[in-house]
Formats: sequence, C-alpha cells, structure tokens
Amino acid sequence: MIYDSPEVTSIPLEVRAGWIRELYPHVEVIEARGGPSTIGDTPEIRKMHENYILGVLRDRKITHFYSSEFYGDHVSRALGALDCRFDSDRSRYPVSGSAVRSDPFRWREFLSPCVYRSHCTWVLFLGAPSTGKTSISQACAEYYHTVWMPEYGREYWEKNQVNRRLKAGQLVEIARGHREREGILGTEANRYFFIDTDARTTRLFASYYHGSVLRELEELANSARGRYDVVFLCDDDIPNDDTWDRSGEVKRSEFQNSVRDDLIAQGIEFAILQGNLSERWRKFGGHLIPEPVRYHALNTLEPGCDRPRRDFCHLTLRNLGLRAKKNKNNL
Repeated sequence: MIYDSPEVTSIPLEVRAGWIRELYPHVEVIEARGGPSTIGDTPEIRKMHENYILGVLRDRKITHFYSSEFYGDHVSRALGALDCRFDSDRSRYPVSGSAVRSDPFRWREFLSPCVYRSHCTWVLFLGAPSTGKTSISQACAEYYHTVWMPEYGREYWEKNQVNRRLKAGQLVEIARGHREREGILGTEANRYFFIDTDARTTRLFASYYHGSVLRELEELANSARGRYDVVFLCDDDIPNDDTWDRSGEVKRSEFQNSVRDDLIAQGIEFAILQGNLSERWRKFGGHLIPEPVRYHALNTLEPGCDRPRRDFCHLTLRNLGLRAKKNKNNL
C-alpha cells in the first residue's frame, strides 16, 4: 500500500507503484490516494492514519507489517499484524527515504536499477544519417560525465547487411537490441542519458525499404512516444558524409523530412539543432540545466508533451532556452 503523498514527493504515485510491480511482480500493490498528510505521534494523528489504512484495506488480512519507523508499533496493532521493525537506528543501512528523496544521485547505491533509471533525464537525438547525432551525443556525455547510447542499427548493419540491405525481420532485431541496450546503459547514467536514434527511425527505414512495418517494430516505435524527456532533431544543414553505408544527399534530405514529419504527426515537442558541432554546442550543449528536472508540473504539460510511460517525466524545452517546434508552419 502506497500513499499518494504529493506534499512529500513530486514523483507520481503510478511511477512509484510501477517500481514495486517491476521488482516484485507477485505482490499486490494498492495505490492509496487522498490519505492523511499530517505526520506525527499524537493519538489523534495515529487514529487518523489507522482509520484510513483500514478503510483502504477493507477485508484484507495483514499478518506482518514491516517498517523502520515509530509507526510500526501502532499500525501493526491496528492491523492485528506482527510488528516487524528493522534497523530503526539506521546502523545497518545508513540511509533513509528522506535522504534519498533529497538527493537520489548521492544515494544511488541504495536504489534498484529501475528506480535510479527513472530519475535520470533521457535526451534523444534524431535525424537522417549524417546529421551529427553521434557527435553531439558523445560531446554531451563527455561534458556531463555520463554515458550515451550509440545507434545500434549502424553496428548491426555493418555486421549483417547483404548488398547494403537488411531483411524486414532484421530491422525488428535492431529496434529490439537498441531498446535492450538502452535499458542497461540507462542504469549507468549520471543524471543525464544521451541517446542516438530510437525505434521510430528504424520504423521509417522499414517503411522506406520494405513498404511495410512488422508488428513488433510498430509496437516498439509506438512505445517510444513519451519514453524520452527531451527530443532534438539534428538538422541536415551540415555537409553530407556520403560513406559507402549511406544513400547520398538526396536520400538524406528525403529521410530528414520523414523524421520531422513523423515527430509532428505524433505531436512530439522537439527542437532543431542547426550548424556545425561547435555552433550546436554553443546553442545547447552546456546549458541543459544545473540539475535534471523530473516529475514536475505534470498538469501544465504543453500539447504533444504528454508522458504515457510510467515515469511521467517532464523537462520542457523552455527549460533549455530553446524554441519548441510543434507544427509545419512553425518550422
């Protein structure tokens, strides 16, 4: 049972409940909204919480109540459960929920990977081939002393292409592999995680080369919407590095339009990065914000900036001092 507690934490109840469900899929998680917000050890406060908990639990029988706090005594008695308090003086684990909430990055060793991953801001760079995604991702990661996710599709293509082409099923493997690596690298991030490309780009390749998209790839691409906190479109205004694994200037321009149109069609808020690497860096690189902003102002999200994934994170482009691109007329 988890209290909503908006006065204590800005992380939505759905997010915190999602962590427990992922870590302990066999347990029932009760999302308790509207509970008492007053904390203390007076008879009135104790009774208020006991009545609320019993009302939410209804006829559920609780046998053991685990905590490290003073309320373990009176809540376990109200439940008719065994009081299982442990490490109340924090001698075994020198940390508390309050400490973690105040600085989750300092106390990351006590956080499960899925919990820590949710606290990092995911920044995605999209664009056609040879638009500088890799360069800016790597530069940002170096500046912020964190990790970045290279485009898995390029690595896969170099190993598996036949006559510069891949089969439709292989594009699914690319999207799946990229997502899996993202999940692993995301747990190693330091506040920010920079990603080069996502499954939506792979879907565009499938449509372009095969005229259709396999269902799993479509599902992966659709789930990318809301997965990332900040999205940048790297412009094709830099010279095309027309290596043997690419398709030329004309095809780059066509694909760039497809990437842009796809973002607009999905209602994704994004900003365009233009110029060479140093110009892009001056505009954005060192000015993200001092600390990641997550789970704030969820009720003020702009159109096209909803977060359907369980993290419900929010970092607007306005925080970055950049102008959002929302429709074709604004580009």
